[in-house]
Amino acid sequence: MKAYASIWRLRFINGMQYRSAALAGMATQLFFGFVFIMIFAAFYSNGSGDQPISLDDLITYVWLQQIFLSFIMLWFRDQELFDLITNGNIAYELCRPMELYPHWYSKLLAQRFASATLRCFPLMAIVFIIPEPYRMGFPPTWGSFVLFLIALALGLFVVVAISMLIYISVFWTMSPVGSILMIAVAGEFLAGMVIPVPLMPSWLQPIVYILPFRWTTDFPFRVYSGHIPVAEAAWGILIQIAWLAVLVLAGRALMKKALRAVVVQGG
Repeated sequence: MKAYASIWRLRFINGMQYRSAALAGMATQLFFGFVFIMIFAAFYSNGSGDQPISLDDLITYVWLQQIFLSFIMLWFRDQELFDLITNGNIAYELCRPMELYPHWYSKLLAQRFASATLRCFPLMAIVFIIPEPYRMGFPPTWGSFVLFLIALALGLFVVVAISMLIYISVFWTMSPVGSILMIAVAGEFLAGMVIPVPLMPSWLQPIVYILPFRWTTDFPFRVYSGHIPVAEAAWGILIQIAWLAVLVLAGRALMKKALRAVVVQGG
């Protein structure tokens, strides 16, 4: 574990150097945050009947998406890992005295954490002071806030475990384009990043609840706002842990199968 912790630390330090990219990302995320809020505000003002989630909770949901975008986006990629597989340099990785799955998992985790660290605090300083109705709200209780932090961390681990499946698939496809498009597009929709899960059609919600994507985005953000009560959130965290275990075990098994069949040509 010491070796993997060192890899995480080095990759995190390296990721913290990209401050200009973080500033550009913050401007983009603020812009899209305002756009999404205005769309939902127009929808609520012209809609009839009670909505399954209040506009205030929805605004908080949108800002949390933007603040922690690096934690939850499935299209976040490390091109270096794809190149290792496709150009044969995976041979150098296999010479290292460590297991490949936790090695890459540590790298991906550190990249996301560094990107989020650079962006989240400046964004929070803005979204908590902007005028109503665009201002982000606070969690209703300390219990909700603590469970949110736990759920957010577990959601990050689940996202990285799902991302690992994309990288592993390239051992067979030799191109990441198809895997990223299929998993990122479908996964982000089913996670509630396009339409929050409470606003989805009733026939679609049971499907979303069965799959793991919702536990990376929708669940922690609604725990923060109190839309998911503390007691229900505690059970949800157990489900997150179960999904994390399933995805990691599946990823390690697929990685071992891929490495047994890998062929590196050239000299």
